[in-house]
Parts: sequence; structure tokens; C-alpha cells
Amino acid sequence: MNSKTTFRSIGSFLLQIPLWLYFIVSVYPLFWMISYSLKNNDEIFVTNPFGFPTHFRFENYVNAWTQFNIPRYFMNSFIVSIISTLFILLLALMFAFAVARMQWKFRSAVRTYMIVGMFMPLQVIMIPLALLVRDFHLTNTYGALIIPYIAIGLPFSTMVFYGFLVSIPREIEEAACIDGASIYRLFGRVILPLALPAIATIAIFQFLNNWNEFTLAYILISDENMKTLPLGLLFFQGSYSTDWGAMGAVMTIASLPMVLVYLLLSEQVERAMTVGSAVKG
Repeated sequence: MNSKTTFRSIGSFLLQIPLWLYFIVSVYPLFWMISYSLKNNDEIFVTNPFGFPTHFRFENYVNAWTQFNIPRYFMNSFIVSIISTLFILLLALMFAFAVARMQWKFRSAVRTYMIVGMFMPLQVIMIPLALLVRDFHLTNTYGALIIPYIAIGLPFSTMVFYGFLVSIPREIEEAACIDGASIYRLFGRVILPLALPAIATIAIFQFLNNWNEFTLAYILISDENMKTLPLGLLFFQGSYSTDWGAMGAVMTIASLPMVLVYLLLSEQVERAMTVGSAVKG
């Protein structure tokens, strides 16, 4: 009996080895970035490039935040990402509700037209988009990024919401209508709570996309005060190439919102994996 238990423990340990290796490979880049932000140039390139910092140099964070234009870049990225993500969630969810739960003419054609936008390469629309932004006098404004981000994010978000909403049983809507719920109350009080896992998933995905987006920001923004964080990091190296510890601090600061968003919404994302069967049950 004891020998069986021992063999079972050894087998369980051997099965866990690939998972632990995957965990180490996944977490090490984050560990390296944080360690990198707490070192000086000598440690980064010569004495200790991969290990723990021998001395925690928190002054790198102070220098990155006070001496460079990081607060402005950070605020620009935050404003653009938050507003774009909120509008994408609102518009995509309403559109998906209209095509998934309501009966009207041409709804299939409209849904197909929306999904086609998902397959449009960004390189194809860059020049027309730059001309439109210029003609509407949006260059070097938040609108120059927010409006394209919303347009680009809508097709994929709509497709996800549509797939989620069609799985909700019709009986739930019928019961709400029998109780006297209007279309707006049905959407706000019934559909919206049921769609929270899908909303959390799309919120994380779109926020990360908008936060990290570089190509459109590089084309449409040239004013120093309107640059987003990825765009500001491009010029950080050229202007301050000797302060690598501060650059690591900037990268760590830039990663914090994404980590926080994931931690806040990860539980809802996990529920999205099982909510389909739960609703049907």
C-alpha cells in the first residue's frame, strides 16, 4: 500500500514538472523586467544581467517619473484606452443585442458587413485614415486615436458578443416581457448582467490592444504633449540612452495598468468559460 502511494506521488510529481517549467518560462520575463528596473547600467550589462539586484535602486522610478515626460505619456494612454474601451463595449454590445435577439430586415447582411471589417489589414487604411483625420482637424488630439480605435475594435467585439448572446435561452426574454419589461429594461436588467463575463473578456482584450497600440499613434500624433506611452518609449532610448535602469522602470510602470485590469477582471473571464452551460441549465 505504501509502495503504491509512493509511486503515485512520484508520478504526480513527474506530471507537474512540465507545468512548473511552463510557469517559470512565463513568469521569468516579468521578474527580469522588474529586476532590470532596480539596477544600474553596470549591473545590467556586466556584473549581474540575469540575477537579483545587489542593491535595490528605487531612485530609477523616481527619476523616470520626475525627470522625463512619463506622467504626460501615461495620462494620454490612460485617457485614450479607457474612452475607447468603454465606447467599444457599449456600441458592440448594443449592436450584438440588436442582431442576435431582435428580428428585423437585413440584420444578417449588417452583421456580415460588420465582421468583414475584422479582416481589413491596418496597412490598407493607414493613408485614407490619416487624410480623414487631417480633414476633420483631429490631428494631435485624443479623437485622432479614440475614433480609429473604436472602429477597429468593434468587429471582433461584436462577433464575441453575438456568439455569447445567441446562447441565452429565449425563455428568459419571454419571462421578462410577460412581467412587463420594455426593450430597454430587458437590455439593462436582464441581458447586461448575463453578459458580464463576455464584457470582462472584451474589456481586457481591447484595453490591452489600445494601451499597447503603436502604429496609428506614430502616424497620427506628432505633438510631444499628446504622445502615448508606447510612442514616448520610442524616443526615450535615443534621448536618454545611458539611463537603462530608468527605462526599465518606465516599462514596469507601463505594465502596471494591464496587470491591474487583468487581476480585477480575471474572475469574470474564468466564469465566461462556463457561463454558457450555466445559462442553459
